Amino acid sequence: MVTTRGGEVTIRDLSKSFSHGGRRLPVLRSLNLDIRSGECLVIVGASGSGKTTLLRILAGLETADGGAVAIDGEQVQGVGAERAVIFQEPRLLPWLTVLGNVAFGLEVRGLGKAEAEERARFYTALVGLSEFTSQLSGGMAQRVGIARALTVQPEILLLDEPLGALDAMTKISMQEELARIWNEENVTMVMVTHDLEEAIYLADRVLILPKEKGGAAGLITVDLPRPRERSESHFVRYREELLREFGLH
Repeated sequence: MVTTRGGEVTIRDLSKSFSHGGRRLPVLRSLNLDIRSGECLVIVGASGSGKTTLLRILAGLETADGGAVAIDGEQVQGVGAERAVIFQEPRLLPWLTVLGNVAFGLEVRGLGKAEAEERARFYTALVGLSEFTSQLSGGMAQRVGIARALTVQPEILLLDEPLGALDAMTKISMQEELARIWNEENVTMVMVTHDLEEAIYLADRVLILPKEKGGAAGLITVDLPRPRERSESHFVRYREELLREFGLH
């Protein structure tokens, strides 16, 4: 179900702060960034650097204090059908089947039941699940969440540490699945993670939000062929570069 998509994101002079103890604490300051259509951008940074805040602004769930975000030239003003968000917890409806959970958002949007189920079956299969699966592990539940987001056929997929709660082996498997799905669906993907190896495995570019407020954001282009080999020397070099950015190497 790949289609020709938009999904270009323009961020200009973006700033955001929060009130704490009677004063304003800056989280994002004068951020400028262009995200290309079909790109996979991964956002990393220390806790409190604004990763999730930035993702929520892109999703239209948070309002910036200053600056602007545009998608395909249109200013973001709240949530939109061209964006879908996947959180760390998939938040499934336990009384529904796998197929029912995946089709739920389509039915809420007014799509007919038969068409919603047909599309849900396609994306359930795409993420490697049977619609009849009953007992869901953490990885399976997250697959359902990904399929549910894809059914609305967004131009931009926003992921907030979607694999953070998974065990190591399941996480690696899901990283491979995300890479495959991103490639097959031709979607712009923006993902927050604390896992630097995950960032290198998935990203075209890695955005590094500064630990010190007012510092400049860093941007690393990951010029590696896909699928990527984690033990390959150039992969290891990128990981060391990110570790140096965090003062850990």
